[in-house]
Amino acid sequence: MRYSDDIIEEVRMKNDIVDVISQYVKLTRRGSSYFGLCPFHNEKTPSFSVTPSKQMYYCFGCGAGGNVYNFIMEYENYSFGEALSHLADRAGVELPKIEYSREAREKAEQRANLLEINKLAAQYFYYQLRREGGKTAYGYLTGRGLSEETIRKFGLGYSDKYSDDLYKYLKGKGYSDELLRESGLFNVDERRGMYDKFWNRVIFPIMDVNNRVIGFGGRVMGDGKPKYLNSPETKIFDKSRNLYGLNVARTTRKNYLILCEGYMDVIAMHQAGFTNAVASLGTALTSGHASLVKRYTKEVLLLYDSDGAGIRAALRAIPILREAGVTSRVVSLKPWKDPDEFIKNEGAEAFEERLARAMDSFMFRVHIAEQEFAMDAPQGQNQFFERCAGMLLELSDELERNLYIEAIVKEYGRYGVGTEDIRKRVNTLALKGTPAEKRIQPKSGTPETKKKESAADKAQKLMLTWLVNYPGIFEQVEKYISPSDFVVPLYKEVAQMLFEQHKEGETNPGKLLNAFTDSEEQREVASLFNATIHLENEGEQQRAFSDALLRIKEESLKEKNRTWDPSDMAGLQELIKAKKELEDLGRKRQQLHISFN
Repeated sequence: MRYSDDIIEEVRMKNDIVDVISQYVKLTRRGSSYFGLCPFHNEKTPSFSVTPSKQMYYCFGCGAGGNVYNFIMEYENYSFGEALSHLADRAGVELPKIEYSREAREKAEQRANLLEINKLAAQYFYYQLRREGGKTAYGYLTGRGLSEETIRKFGLGYSDKYSDDLYKYLKGKGYSDELLRESGLFNVDERRGMYDKFWNRVIFPIMDVNNRVIGFGGRVMGDGKPKYLNSPETKIFDKSRNLYGLNVARTTRKNYLILCEGYMDVIAMHQAGFTNAVASLGTALTSGHASLVKRYTKEVLLLYDSDGAGIRAALRAIPILREAGVTSRVVSLKPWKDPDEFIKNEGAEAFEERLARAMDSFMFRVHIAEQEFAMDAPQGQNQFFERCAGMLLELSDELERNLYIEAIVKEYGRYGVGTEDIRKRVNTLALKGTPAEKRIQPKSGTPETKKKESAADKAQKLMLTWLVNYPGIFEQVEKYISPSDFVVPLYKEVAQMLFEQHKEGETNPGKLLNAFTDSEEQREVASLFNATIHLENEGEQQRAFSDALLRIKEESLKEKNRTWDPSDMAGLQELIKAKKELEDLGRKRQQLHISFN
């Protein structure tokens, strides 16, 4: 679904970016821009800028950037359409009814049907729990200490022992086999045809933050395998972007969320009054989960099982949350295995006290590292402090690093180590290069290999930034370069749009960004308008401008030479001519006078 450019621009113009972002980030005016702490990564010194004249934001720390649409998409985890609708409501703009394409209409109808199927399935399972056949399941839930109110609140149910009950029920509602297959509620094989995925299990409906049923978890009663069975990924269910219980926890009055392992953990905690508990859905915590959490809180208490698997899960989650800008602490449940056991044995008040004593996540990592070394031997102690130095080196903020050095010395000073000893070890390790720590993986799941920016790329980005900040230089720039001289495809596309805007009498980067609805692409385009270089006087400005312009022309010529067809003699003449013009321009570079005032 795509609205007209005029509507998209009207909504953007009626939502001043400073006003919108101020609702999420505390901004302070500094010159012609506003600055604050970036909501997309953890920082102590403000590097997040919002520029009213460009109607753009940009973080010089993590590179997040775009116009007001991209901010809402990134912060609220919205699609472009959802961000447009949100901002239109905010500005009082009524979006026109538009005709769906056949493909878009079918996609929307399929999604609506899948949500309806899941809703009917949840109602069916809930009903089955209260029938004669559901007595064992109901007894299992009440035996685990769940009240009728809690069972009703979470919509818990039961899937009958017959493997085609739900299928027959939904077929009776008129749904096709193709749509039922897409729901993830059924399996298909040649011998049995289509049959229920969940049977003879206690059922936990999974809801999104808008309280819509998007999937299910089923727990076997007894010793069957697998213990838990979850819905597969579908058109409405993405495990990496949803958390169990968040539909309730997001309205909590607490200023933190409690992240635990399973459905029963969440339910038991909510029943005990800890309504800010959530859990991932059968998967390890992902960056998508962390971004979702960031929408509702800036602190998470990690409450995994106290066994080895739970500790490993906590260690994986800590850096993912940190990368998203969410601080974390780790709760020890010992001697109990999980929160359900703890609350049953010690009560809610003791559990509240245990939460209050949650350990700082960095120091938790230090404590776990300690267990890997023979601390009764000098060699083991040395290896331990080497590991600590490596973890400290991950901290980019110097004050934060110093505070943790003090904390480590306070706790492990009995081994004769002082703050200077640790600091020296960190510095020594830094001189050897970046430590080979576990890095956060990008969304693609492949290691992030950030290419070093070339001089040619830098020149093109500087020129685009100057054209936006000082549109008066267009007249001079157009004498020597055109959009076709930008050799990076995205830069060329942006240059073409800027040059066209200039011809129409307005250079408007905020409007230009409307053309890029993909969040990552808009972030990259925003970086093109925020390239920086330190220039102290007019002479340095002149040299920087002439260097950038010549570099752009040189790279453009190289690209033309690379793609030249040897049989094209006219093209060869053009290349020879362009090369001569570039040489002449280099000799007359002093004529490339420009003013940034």
